[in-house]
Amino acid sequence: MGPARSTTNEFTLSEVASHNTADSLWTVIDNRVYDLTNFVDLHPGGVHVLLEVAGKDSTEEFYGLHRQQVLLKFGPRYQIGVVKGGKSKVKLQEPGEISRVPYAEPSAWQGFQSPYYKESHFRFRQALRKFITTEIFPDAISNDDSGTPADLEVYKKMGEFGWLASRIGPGEHLKGFNLPGGVKPEEFDYFHELIAHEELSGMGIPGYQDSLATGMIIGLPPVIHFGSKEMKAKVVPEVLSGKKRICLAISEPTAGSDVAAIKTTAKKSECGKYWIVNGTKKWITNGTFCDYFTTAVRTGEGYGGVTMLLIERSEGLETKSIKTSYSPAAGTAYVTFDNVKVPVENVLGKVGGGFPVIMFNFNHERWLIVCSMVRGTRLVVEECFKWANQRVVFGKKLIEQPVIRNKLAHMIAQTESVHTWLELITYQMTKMSYKEASIKLGGPIALLKLQCTRVAHHVSDEACQIWGGRGITKSGMGRVIEGFQRTYKFGAILGGSEEIMADLGVRQAMKFFPEDAKL
Repeated sequence: MGPARSTTNEFTLSEVASHNTADSLWTVIDNRVYDLTNFVDLHPGGVHVLLEVAGKDSTEEFYGLHRQQVLLKFGPRYQIGVVKGGKSKVKLQEPGEISRVPYAEPSAWQGFQSPYYKESHFRFRQALRKFITTEIFPDAISNDDSGTPADLEVYKKMGEFGWLASRIGPGEHLKGFNLPGGVKPEEFDYFHELIAHEELSGMGIPGYQDSLATGMIIGLPPVIHFGSKEMKAKVVPEVLSGKKRICLAISEPTAGSDVAAIKTTAKKSECGKYWIVNGTKKWITNGTFCDYFTTAVRTGEGYGGVTMLLIERSEGLETKSIKTSYSPAAGTAYVTFDNVKVPVENVLGKVGGGFPVIMFNFNHERWLIVCSMVRGTRLVVEECFKWANQRVVFGKKLIEQPVIRNKLAHMIAQTESVHTWLELITYQMTKMSYKEASIKLGGPIALLKLQCTRVAHHVSDEACQIWGGRGITKSGMGRVIEGFQRTYKFGAILGGSEEIMADLGVRQAMKFFPEDAKL
């Protein structure tokens, strides 16, 4: 019978060295002593891998093959003590901890001055990060691997915590909610919302992340801004509390960026009380598990023939999962409407006035995509920086190779520049009315999104080169890198493709181009 599980027992290195067989196998990882005897038959790499480090200090070998999360998850089960007179050199991550790795966090969180953030923003991020670590992350990777979306209980926890309401931005909908970090609804601004999107994307698990109310962020605002008083009173509290889920259903098999090409129809019933909806929608995020669908339908011809309806899941509405580059956990759906009856009161805005409703949220949707993409890109930079400092090749660390430092330099510079632009745009959002922002920010946000996804492309490419085979392996050390290179293109397509963003940005600028300006 081995020693009792404890973190206070002390052992000499000679004592550890005597336990070097499969029948009694101890090892040291960063001054902590682990009894892996009962883990021998469970180790994925087989017993021989463990025998190579039996009775020895295996810190370098462990961190060359495993993420720290493995130690955090399984370590307490096997740790029996520490090395007598020794000292740990690796800091284990604490829930809610801010990374100390250079450029792993926005500059304001790394000791630099910023005109944008107040004390409440720091409290807000800390609270969100701790919540993710304790409430969301433990099951996130396994759920992403199995294609299991976040369940309703997770939604309810997020609702009670005030995170769901925070992801919609400032507004009247925040009243009555306790927000993370004790932030008051009246002091909540777009920088708080920016942080809310960033923190979720910081998990580095794109599919499962998107199951956590991404559909709500784009599907609920039309209800808040264009729904009837009765509709808002019913739907908004249900969704923000996490009891019901909602998504946006616009894209179709033959209509993506070309919204005017939608074919899903809504015709009045003979009694005049219902819209009868028929058609299909495709690539609908969270669609497989949502209760409400904010849906674009055709009620007439041309531009003025598009109407937005709130459609509740009911008879005739079916959803099927679509296999995309990331996990089915996101609930990406193919939606069919077969004579679905929708009360006429469920029109959002006016009949034939669907385009203004759709356009109302486009800037915000593109902005939030940038928030998420930049945070994901920054995470990749952090992963590469860490890996380059711990991976030993040809007898020295990767970071000692000039070519690796050059790659990191460009990755850091591009990520920092696009994040600085994001903060500038966000600041404008805090100062402008909706009308002014619609006129002035549509072009800059489009160009920001374009630049953001181009930077993501470059960073992903360089990261894969730095990580080698691990960068194209779904599990293990390179999990974040592989996931990012497989999914970053979502940001380059959803909310408007790069080509359309580029054209829109320049066309918007042309509207303000002075006619008398000459070389």
